Amino acid sequence: MHEADVELTVFPDDCDPFGVASHAAFLRLFERARWDQLSRGPGVDVFSRQGLWPTVRRSVADFHAPVRAGETLRFQQTLTHFGRTSFTLRQIAHRASDAVAVATAEFLFVCVDAQGQPQNVPDDLGRFFSAGRSSEPIDRVTVNGVSLAIETRGSGPAIVFVHGFPLDRHVWRHQLDTLTGYRRIAYDLRGLGQSDAPDLGYSIAMYADDLAGLLDALGEDRVVLCGLSMGGYISFEFVRRYRARVRGLILMDTRAEADSTEGRKARDVLVAKVRDQGAMAAAEAMLPRLFTPMVPPEIIQSIRTMILDAPVPGIVGALTAMRDRPDSTPLLGTLLGIPTLVIVGQEDVITPPAISEAMAAALPESRLVEIPGAGHLPCVEQPVPTTRAILKFLQSLR
Repeated sequence: MHEADVELTVFPDDCDPFGVASHAAFLRLFERARWDQLSRGPGVDVFSRQGLWPTVRRSVADFHAPVRAGETLRFQQTLTHFGRTSFTLRQIAHRASDAVAVATAEFLFVCVDAQGQPQNVPDDLGRFFSAGRSSEPIDRVTVNGVSLAIETRGSGPAIVFVHGFPLDRHVWRHQLDTLTGYRRIAYDLRGLGQSDAPDLGYSIAMYADDLAGLLDALGEDRVVLCGLSMGGYISFEFVRRYRARVRGLILMDTRAEADSTEGRKARDVLVAKVRDQGAMAAAEAMLPRLFTPMVPPEIIQSIRTMILDAPVPGIVGALTAMRDRPDSTPLLGTLLGIPTLVIVGQEDVITPPAISEAMAAALPESRLVEIPGAGHLPCVEQPVPTTRAILKFLQSLR
Protein backbone atom coordinates (compact mmCIF):
# COMPACT_ATOMS: atom_id res chain seq x y z
CA MET A 1 0.00 0.00 0.00
CA HIS A 2 1.27 3.47 -0.87
CA GLU A 3 1.80 5.59 2.22
CA ALA A 4 -0.72 8.16 0.94
CA ASP A 5 -3.52 5.58 0.58
CA VAL A 6 -6.35 5.50 3.10
CA GLU A 7 -7.95 2.27 4.34
CA LEU A 8 -11.53 2.21 5.65
CA THR A 9 -13.80 -0.64 6.75
CA VAL A 10 -17.37 -1.04 5.50
CA PHE A 11 -19.77 -1.44 8.46
CA PRO A 12 -23.26 -2.96 8.50
CA ASP A 13 -24.93 0.45 8.71
CA ASP A 14 -23.22 1.33 5.42
CA CYS A 15 -25.17 -1.42 3.66
CA ASP A 16 -28.64 -1.78 2.18
CA PRO A 17 -31.08 -4.57 3.17
CA PHE A 18 -29.23 -6.93 0.81
CA GLY A 19 -25.93 -6.37 2.62
CA VAL A 20 -24.30 -4.33 -0.15
CA ALA A 21 -22.70 -0.93 0.48
CA SER A 22 -25.16 1.74 -0.67
CA HIS A 23 -24.55 4.74 -2.92
CA ALA A 24 -24.98 7.12 0.01
CA ALA A 25 -22.51 5.09 2.06
CA PHE A 26 -19.90 5.35 -0.68
CA LEU A 27 -20.25 9.13 -0.71
CA ARG A 28 -19.60 9.11 3.05
CA LEU A 29 -16.61 6.80 2.60
CA PHE A 30 -15.14 8.97 -0.13
CA GLU A 31 -15.57 12.04 2.08
CA ARG A 32 -14.08 10.29 5.10
CA ALA A 33 -11.06 9.23 3.01
CA ARG A 34 -10.51 12.82 1.86
CA TRP A 35 -10.46 14.19 5.38
CA ASP A 36 -8.31 11.31 6.63
CA GLN A 37 -5.68 12.12 4.00
CA LEU A 38 -5.80 15.85 4.75
CA SER A 39 -5.30 15.12 8.44
CA ARG A 40 -1.87 13.66 7.59
CA GLY A 41 -0.76 16.78 5.75
CA PRO A 42 -2.06 20.34 6.01
CA GLY A 43 -4.66 19.32 8.60
CA VAL A 44 -8.42 19.01 8.64
CA ASP A 45 -8.58 22.75 9.34
CA VAL A 46 -6.75 23.64 6.09
CA PHE A 47 -9.91 25.40 4.89
CA SER A 48 -11.53 26.64 8.11
CA ARG A 49 -8.43 28.41 9.37
CA GLN A 50 -8.71 30.69 6.34
CA GLY A 51 -12.46 31.15 6.72
CA LEU A 52 -13.20 28.94 3.71
CA TRP A 53 -15.14 25.80 2.91
CA PRO A 54 -14.92 23.44 -0.11
CA THR A 55 -18.37 23.08 -1.64
CA VAL A 56 -19.08 20.35 -4.18
CA ARG A 57 -20.03 21.85 -7.53
CA ARG A 58 -20.11 18.58 -9.46
CA SER A 59 -19.59 14.91 -8.68
CA VAL A 60 -19.44 11.80 -10.83
CA ALA A 61 -19.29 8.30 -9.38
CA ASP A 62 -18.87 4.97 -11.14
CA PHE A 63 -19.46 1.66 -9.31
CA HIS A 64 -17.65 -1.39 -10.64
CA ALA A 65 -18.23 -4.17 -8.08
CA PRO A 66 -20.38 -4.81 -4.98
CA VAL A 67 -18.88 -4.33 -1.52
CA ARG A 68 -20.21 -5.96 1.64
CA ALA A 69 -19.98 -5.34 5.38
CA GLY A 70 -16.63 -6.21 6.92
CA GLU A 71 -14.61 -5.62 3.78
CA THR A 72 -11.74 -3.14 3.84
CA LEU A 73 -11.39 -0.57 1.07
CA ARG A 74 -8.20 1.22 0.05
CA PHE A 75 -8.67 4.74 -1.31
CA GLN A 76 -6.26 6.44 -3.70
CA GLN A 77 -6.74 10.18 -4.20
CA THR A 78 -5.26 12.41 -6.88
CA LEU A 79 -5.55 16.15 -7.44
CA THR A 80 -6.30 16.36 -11.19
CA HIS A 81 -7.05 20.08 -11.38
CA PHE A 82 -5.80 22.93 -9.19
CA GLY A 83 -7.28 26.25 -10.24
CA ARG A 84 -7.56 29.64 -8.61
CA THR A 85 -10.85 29.06 -6.78
CA SER A 86 -11.58 25.43 -7.65
CA PHE A 87 -9.92 22.03 -7.59
CA THR A 88 -10.85 18.52 -8.71
CA LEU A 89 -10.11 15.40 -6.69
CA ARG A 90 -10.23 11.95 -8.27
CA GLN A 91 -10.73 9.03 -5.88
CA ILE A 92 -10.47 5.31 -6.59
CA ALA A 93 -11.59 2.67 -4.07
CA HIS A 94 -9.97 -0.78 -4.27
CA ARG A 95 -10.95 -3.82 -2.23
CA ALA A 96 -7.91 -4.44 -0.05
CA SER A 97 -8.19 -8.24 -0.20
CA ASP A 98 -7.79 -8.58 -3.99
CA ALA A 99 -6.98 -5.02 -5.24
CA VAL A 100 -10.11 -4.96 -7.42
CA ALA A 101 -11.31 -1.43 -8.20
CA VAL A 102 -14.84 -1.22 -6.81
CA ALA A 103 -15.66 2.47 -7.30
CA THR A 104 -14.28 5.60 -8.93
CA ALA A 105 -15.40 9.14 -8.21
CA GLU A 106 -14.45 12.65 -9.23
CA PHE A 107 -15.41 15.73 -7.22
CA LEU A 108 -15.12 19.33 -8.40
CA PHE A 109 -14.89 21.69 -5.41
CA VAL A 110 -15.18 25.46 -5.24
CA CYS A 111 -13.78 27.25 -2.19
CA VAL A 112 -16.20 29.82 -0.78
CA ASP A 113 -16.23 32.18 2.19
CA ALA A 114 -19.01 32.68 4.76
CA GLN A 115 -20.97 34.78 2.24
CA GLY A 116 -20.75 32.05 -0.40
CA GLN A 117 -18.31 33.99 -2.59
CA PRO A 118 -15.52 32.06 -4.39
CA GLN A 119 -12.06 32.51 -2.86
CA ASN A 120 -8.55 31.26 -3.64
CA VAL A 121 -7.81 27.61 -2.92
CA PRO A 122 -5.31 27.31 -0.04
CA ASP A 123 -1.77 26.88 -1.35
CA ASP A 124 -1.14 24.24 1.31
CA LEU A 125 -3.59 21.94 -0.48
CA GLY A 126 -1.76 22.09 -3.80
CA ARG A 127 1.64 21.61 -2.17
CA PHE A 128 0.42 18.60 -0.22
CA PHE A 129 -0.97 16.72 -3.21
CA SER A 130 1.88 17.72 -5.52
CA ALA A 131 4.40 16.29 -3.07
CA GLY A 132 2.98 12.82 -3.65
CA ARG A 133 3.23 12.90 -7.42
CA SER A 134 5.72 10.93 -9.45
CA SER A 135 9.20 12.31 -9.97
CA GLU A 136 8.96 12.24 -13.77
CA PRO A 137 11.03 14.86 -15.61
CA ILE A 138 8.08 17.19 -16.12
CA ASP A 139 7.63 20.90 -15.86
CA ARG A 140 4.59 23.15 -15.90
CA VAL A 141 3.91 26.15 -18.10
CA THR A 142 0.90 28.42 -17.72
CA VAL A 143 -0.62 29.57 -21.01
CA ASN A 144 -4.00 31.22 -21.53
CA GLY A 145 -4.71 30.87 -17.82
CA VAL A 146 -4.18 27.09 -17.79
CA SER A 147 -1.24 25.17 -16.33
CA LEU A 148 0.03 22.56 -18.80
CA ALA A 149 2.23 19.60 -17.84
CA ILE A 150 5.13 19.26 -20.25
CA GLU A 151 8.12 16.98 -20.73
CA THR A 152 11.20 17.93 -22.74
CA ARG A 153 14.23 15.85 -23.68
CA GLY A 154 17.48 16.58 -25.47
CA SER A 155 18.54 19.48 -27.66
CA GLY A 156 18.55 20.33 -31.34
CA PRO A 157 15.73 20.94 -33.82
CA ALA A 158 12.43 20.73 -31.97
CA ILE A 159 9.65 18.21 -32.52
CA VAL A 160 6.41 18.61 -30.58
CA PHE A 161 4.19 15.60 -29.93
CA VAL A 162 0.44 16.22 -29.62
CA HIS A 163 -1.47 13.25 -28.22
CA GLY A 164 -4.96 12.01 -29.03
CA PHE A 165 -8.23 11.56 -27.14
CA PRO A 166 -8.64 10.81 -24.25
CA LEU A 167 -4.97 10.13 -23.61
CA ASP A 168 -1.91 12.03 -22.42
CA ARG A 169 1.75 12.58 -23.25
CA HIS A 170 2.78 9.09 -22.10
CA VAL A 171 1.76 7.61 -25.46
CA TRP A 172 4.99 9.16 -26.78
CA ARG A 173 7.28 7.43 -24.25
CA HIS A 174 9.33 5.51 -26.81
CA GLN A 175 9.73 8.51 -29.09
CA LEU A 176 10.80 10.75 -26.20
CA ASP A 177 13.35 8.20 -25.02
CA THR A 178 14.98 7.37 -28.35
CA LEU A 179 14.91 10.31 -30.79
CA THR A 180 18.30 11.65 -29.77
CA GLY A 181 19.68 14.66 -31.61
CA TYR A 182 16.39 16.51 -31.38
CA ARG A 183 14.60 18.48 -28.72
CA ARG A 184 11.58 16.30 -27.97
CA ILE A 185 8.62 18.11 -26.43
CA ALA A 186 5.47 16.33 -25.25
CA TYR A 187 2.71 17.89 -23.20
CA ASP A 188 -0.72 17.11 -21.81
CA LEU A 189 -3.52 18.96 -23.56
CA ARG A 190 -5.67 21.13 -21.33
CA GLY A 191 -8.17 18.90 -19.57
CA LEU A 192 -6.12 15.71 -19.88
CA GLY A 193 -3.19 14.07 -18.11
CA GLN A 194 -1.69 16.32 -15.45
CA SER A 195 -2.71 19.59 -17.07
CA ASP A 196 -5.43 21.77 -15.62
CA ALA A 197 -8.98 20.76 -16.51
CA PRO A 198 -11.17 23.86 -16.32
CA ASP A 199 -14.88 23.15 -16.60
CA LEU A 200 -15.27 25.60 -19.48
CA GLY A 201 -15.87 25.46 -23.21
CA TYR A 202 -13.09 23.80 -25.25
CA SER A 203 -12.33 24.13 -28.96
CA ILE A 204 -9.70 22.97 -31.42
CA ALA A 205 -8.70 26.63 -31.87
CA MET A 206 -8.17 26.89 -28.11
CA TYR A 207 -5.86 23.87 -28.15
CA ALA A 208 -3.90 25.43 -31.04
CA ASP A 209 -3.54 28.71 -29.16
CA ASP A 210 -2.34 26.78 -26.10
CA LEU A 211 0.33 25.17 -28.25
CA ALA A 212 1.46 28.55 -29.60
CA GLY A 213 1.73 29.88 -26.05
CA LEU A 214 3.68 26.80 -25.00
CA LEU A 215 6.20 27.31 -27.83
CA ASP A 216 6.57 30.96 -26.84
CA ALA A 217 7.30 29.93 -23.26
CA LEU A 218 9.88 27.38 -24.42
CA GLY A 219 11.55 29.80 -26.80
CA GLU A 220 10.82 27.70 -29.90
CA ASP A 221 10.04 29.57 -33.10
CA ARG A 222 9.69 26.83 -35.74
CA VAL A 223 9.02 23.17 -34.99
CA VAL A 224 7.98 19.87 -36.47
CA LEU A 225 4.49 18.95 -35.30
CA CYS A 226 3.52 15.32 -34.73
CA GLY A 227 -0.21 14.95 -34.11
CA LEU A 228 -1.96 11.69 -33.25
CA SER A 229 -5.70 11.39 -34.00
CA MET A 230 -7.20 14.45 -32.24
CA GLY A 231 -3.64 15.77 -32.15
CA GLY A 232 -3.84 15.81 -35.93
CA TYR A 233 -6.94 18.02 -35.80
CA ILE A 234 -5.03 20.40 -33.54
CA SER A 235 -2.03 20.32 -35.90
CA PHE A 236 -4.24 21.31 -38.84
CA GLU A 237 -5.63 24.23 -36.86
CA PHE A 238 -2.15 25.25 -35.73
CA VAL A 239 -0.98 25.34 -39.36
CA ARG A 240 -4.03 27.40 -40.26
CA ARG A 241 -3.30 29.96 -37.56
CA TYR A 242 0.51 29.81 -37.18
CA ARG A 243 1.80 28.44 -40.48
CA ALA A 244 5.17 30.20 -40.30
CA ARG A 245 6.03 28.24 -37.15
CA VAL A 246 5.72 24.80 -38.80
CA ARG A 247 8.79 23.40 -40.60
CA GLY A 248 7.38 19.90 -40.93
CA LEU A 249 4.20 17.95 -40.17
CA ILE A 250 3.58 14.37 -39.06
CA LEU A 251 -0.05 13.24 -39.21
CA MET A 252 -0.61 9.96 -37.39
CA ASP A 253 -3.88 8.03 -37.62
CA THR A 254 -5.96 11.13 -38.20
CA ARG A 255 -8.21 12.64 -40.85
CA ALA A 256 -8.83 16.04 -42.41
CA GLU A 257 -12.62 15.79 -42.70
CA ALA A 258 -14.99 17.24 -40.13
CA ASP A 259 -17.40 14.96 -38.27
CA SER A 260 -20.39 13.73 -40.24
CA THR A 261 -23.90 14.25 -38.90
CA GLU A 262 -23.81 10.73 -37.49
CA GLY A 263 -20.37 11.37 -36.00
CA ARG A 264 -21.54 14.50 -34.21
CA LYS A 265 -24.50 12.62 -32.78
CA ALA A 266 -22.16 9.88 -31.55
CA ARG A 267 -20.02 12.51 -29.80
CA ASP A 268 -23.11 13.88 -28.04
CA VAL A 269 -24.14 10.40 -26.92
CA LEU A 270 -20.71 9.78 -25.42
CA VAL A 271 -20.71 13.22 -23.76
CA ALA A 272 -23.95 12.29 -21.98
CA LYS A 273 -22.53 8.92 -20.90
CA VAL A 274 -19.33 10.48 -19.57
CA ARG A 275 -21.27 13.09 -17.61
CA ASP A 276 -23.37 10.31 -16.13
CA GLN A 277 -20.83 7.50 -15.70
CA GLY A 278 -17.45 9.23 -15.62
CA ALA A 279 -14.24 8.32 -17.46
CA MET A 280 -15.20 4.64 -17.49
CA ALA A 281 -17.70 5.40 -20.26
CA ALA A 282 -14.90 6.80 -22.43
CA ALA A 283 -12.72 3.77 -21.71
CA GLU A 284 -15.49 1.35 -22.66
CA ALA A 285 -16.17 3.25 -25.88
CA MET A 286 -12.55 3.61 -27.00
CA LEU A 287 -10.55 0.58 -25.86
CA PRO A 288 -12.18 -2.06 -28.10
CA ARG A 289 -11.26 -0.01 -31.18
CA LEU A 290 -7.73 1.15 -30.43
CA PHE A 291 -5.62 -1.97 -30.93
CA THR A 292 -5.13 -5.11 -32.98
CA PRO A 293 -6.20 -8.45 -31.44
CA MET A 294 -2.54 -9.32 -30.81
CA VAL A 295 -1.74 -6.36 -28.55
CA PRO A 296 -0.16 -7.38 -25.20
CA PRO A 297 -2.55 -7.08 -22.22
CA GLU A 298 -0.19 -4.75 -20.37
CA ILE A 299 -0.50 -2.17 -23.14
CA ILE A 300 -4.29 -2.30 -22.94
CA GLN A 301 -4.11 -1.88 -19.18
CA SER A 302 -1.76 1.10 -19.41
CA ILE A 303 -4.09 2.88 -21.84
CA ARG A 304 -7.11 1.96 -19.71
CA THR A 305 -5.46 3.55 -16.69
CA MET A 306 -4.58 6.62 -18.76
CA ILE A 307 -8.21 7.05 -19.81
CA LEU A 308 -9.61 6.43 -16.32
CA ASP A 309 -7.27 9.10 -14.96
CA ALA A 310 -8.64 11.68 -17.39
CA PRO A 311 -10.82 14.35 -15.70
CA VAL A 312 -14.45 14.40 -16.79
CA PRO A 313 -14.41 18.12 -17.78
CA GLY A 314 -11.43 17.43 -20.03
CA ILE A 315 -13.07 14.42 -21.70
CA VAL A 316 -16.28 16.32 -22.31
CA GLY A 317 -14.36 19.36 -23.55
CA ALA A 318 -12.35 17.28 -26.02
CA LEU A 319 -15.46 15.54 -27.35
CA THR A 320 -17.26 18.80 -28.01
CA ALA A 321 -14.15 20.35 -29.57
CA MET A 322 -13.81 17.42 -31.98
CA ARG A 323 -17.53 17.51 -32.75
CA ASP A 324 -17.34 21.19 -33.74
CA ARG A 325 -13.99 21.18 -35.53
CA PRO A 326 -13.79 22.65 -39.05
CA ASP A 327 -13.22 20.65 -42.22
CA SER A 328 -9.49 20.74 -42.99
CA THR A 329 -9.77 19.06 -46.40
CA PRO A 330 -9.46 22.39 -48.28
CA LEU A 331 -6.28 23.09 -46.31
CA LEU A 332 -4.41 20.05 -47.63
CA GLY A 333 -3.71 21.35 -51.11
CA THR A 334 -2.34 24.63 -49.74
CA LEU A 335 0.47 23.07 -47.70
CA LEU A 336 3.16 23.44 -50.35
CA GLY A 337 6.42 24.12 -48.54
CA ILE A 338 5.52 22.03 -45.49
CA PRO A 339 6.95 18.51 -45.83
CA THR A 340 4.47 16.04 -44.36
CA LEU A 341 4.70 12.46 -43.18
CA VAL A 342 1.43 10.52 -42.93
CA ILE A 343 1.58 7.47 -40.64
CA VAL A 344 -1.23 4.97 -40.16
CA GLY A 345 -1.58 1.57 -38.50
CA GLN A 346 -2.41 -1.03 -41.12
CA GLU A 347 -5.22 -2.40 -38.93
CA ASP A 348 -6.64 0.91 -37.73
CA VAL A 349 -10.44 0.67 -37.68
CA ILE A 350 -11.02 4.26 -36.50
CA THR A 351 -9.11 5.93 -39.34
CA PRO A 352 -8.46 3.11 -41.83
CA PRO A 353 -5.46 3.30 -44.18
CA ALA A 354 -7.67 4.36 -47.11
CA ILE A 355 -8.33 7.66 -45.33
CA SER A 356 -4.61 8.28 -44.86
CA GLU A 357 -3.91 7.32 -48.48
CA ALA A 358 -6.40 9.89 -49.74
CA MET A 359 -5.02 12.53 -47.40
CA ALA A 360 -1.43 11.87 -48.49
CA ALA A 361 -2.48 12.09 -52.14
CA ALA A 362 -4.00 15.52 -51.54
CA LEU A 363 -0.88 16.91 -49.81
CA PRO A 364 1.71 18.58 -52.09
CA GLU A 365 4.78 17.25 -50.23
CA SER A 366 3.91 14.05 -48.45
CA ARG A 367 5.04 10.51 -47.78
CA LEU A 368 2.81 7.72 -46.50
CA VAL A 369 4.01 5.00 -44.10
CA GLU A 370 1.79 2.13 -42.99
CA ILE A 371 2.81 0.38 -39.77
CA PRO A 372 2.14 -3.39 -39.84
CA GLY A 373 0.62 -4.97 -36.76
CA ALA A 374 -0.73 -1.67 -35.44
CA GLY A 375 -4.17 -0.22 -34.90
CA HIS A 376 -5.00 3.37 -33.99
CA LEU A 377 -1.97 3.87 -31.72
CA PRO A 378 1.12 2.70 -33.65
CA CYS A 379 3.38 4.82 -31.41
CA VAL A 380 2.33 2.54 -28.52
CA GLU A 381 1.58 -0.80 -30.18
CA GLN A 382 4.51 -0.78 -32.63
CA PRO A 383 6.85 1.88 -31.22
CA VAL A 384 10.08 0.80 -32.94
CA PRO A 385 8.95 1.02 -36.60
CA THR A 386 6.95 4.14 -35.77
CA THR A 387 9.95 5.88 -34.25
CA ARG A 388 12.12 4.72 -37.16
CA ALA A 389 9.70 6.33 -39.64
CA ILE A 390 9.68 9.58 -37.66
CA LEU A 391 13.48 9.65 -37.46
CA LYS A 392 13.86 9.10 -41.20
CA PHE A 393 11.48 11.99 -41.83
CA LEU A 394 13.31 14.30 -39.43
CA GLN A 395 16.63 13.46 -41.06
CA SER A 396 15.18 14.33 -44.48
CA LEU A 397 14.38 17.83 -43.25
CA ARG A 398 18.04 18.50 -42.51
